[in-house]
Amino acid sequence: MPKKFSDEFKRDAVAMVASGMSQKQVCRDLGISKTALQTWVRDDRFRSHGMTPSSDPDERREMAVAARRIRELEMENEVLRRAVAYLSQAHINAHKILFPLVREMAVADAPVRVPVAVACRVRGFAEQAYYKWLKAPVSAREAEEVHLIGVLRQLHEDASEGGYRVLADDIADLSYQLSDRRVWRLCHVAGICSTITTRERRYRKAGPPVHDDLVNRQFTAEGPNRLWLTDITEHWTSEGKLYLCAIKDVWNNKIVGYSIDSRMKAHLAVHALEMAVAPQGKREGVIVHSDRGSQFRSRKFRKALKRHGLTGSMGRVGACGDNVAMESFFSLLQKNVLDRQRWPSRLELRLAIVQWIEGIYHRKRRQRRLGKLTPIEFEAIMKDTVTLAA
Repeated sequence: MPKKFSDEFKRDAVAMVASGMSQKQVCRDLGISKTALQTWVRDDRFRSHGMTPSSDPDERREMAVAARRIRELEMENEVLRRAVAYLSQAHINAHKILFPLVREMAVADAPVRVPVAVACRVRGFAEQAYYKWLKAPVSAREAEEVHLIGVLRQLHEDASEGGYRVLADDIADLSYQLSDRRVWRLCHVAGICSTITTRERRYRKAGPPVHDDLVNRQFTAEGPNRLWLTDITEHWTSEGKLYLCAIKDVWNNKIVGYSIDSRMKAHLAVHALEMAVAPQGKREGVIVHSDRGSQFRSRKFRKALKRHGLTGSMGRVGACGDNVAMESFFSLLQKNVLDRQRWPSRLELRLAIVQWIEGIYHRKRRQRRLGKLTPIEFEAIMKDTVTLAA
């Protein structure tokens, strides 16, 4: 006569299987047959899916098929649910993102265990690809890119205002051979970007020109001290505004003269001009191009031009393109220094400007137009070339 077991006993046996014990061990410990235990486990699964176990063989087969299909759908739903977070990283290969997820869900103690075959089928990739990845989770290419991103991050920390082109030049200087496109992609993946700021533009009505436009937007020069560009920028500090007048040599983009003061008067432009001329005295025939600001139209500035044998040139009103090469320098200064923080004093900002112009812009910041050289390097190489040619 078959032995009868209470419902509580059956539930305990099923619970022991659910806890991770093997059915063989449970049968041996409780003294029950394997067939009985399998029946109890199956009936418990039917109940968990809202089905009432039946003694009819046909109905039990139908319920078994339904329970198996429900289980498969639950596993597929778990794969899709867990994959959402991984697939949000669209910049990386989607399959390789999901491989760690497949491994995580396939372990025996997972909350919802999903076989590898099911996870691969749901996500649409072959099991062989997963097992190949399992042998070597990180490819040589991925390891290399992790290293390169680390190098780019370090370079970016040293000069966070630089974009991917600057980083491409810097990493090439470390003997890495990377295309600009690859540097851009690695920066995009790692979220590395330059400091970008915007400023409100303010225009004032300018007076009549005192010089003709001798440049006509042709910002090139065949040698040093042929064409100088000049302009004035301003920035607020806690003590008030600070003004900078700079003069740039178009030949090598070097700032040959500058003056910084708390007042935007004619002497600001004159002092910058004196600094540019000072190293070698008179600069006969140099064209000094500016906008129509009152400082450059002043009597003092015109006298200084005449005294040093310089030729004045002026662009049109409201046409920033007439002096765009100088505006580009001020844009760099704005991003790299002026807008990086709130400046408590004029002295602190003044020192920061001088340090950036002399220490970084002249000696560290490479420029594509100069063959990826700094202004100082370009000047030294070209002067040596001229000396050898002579």
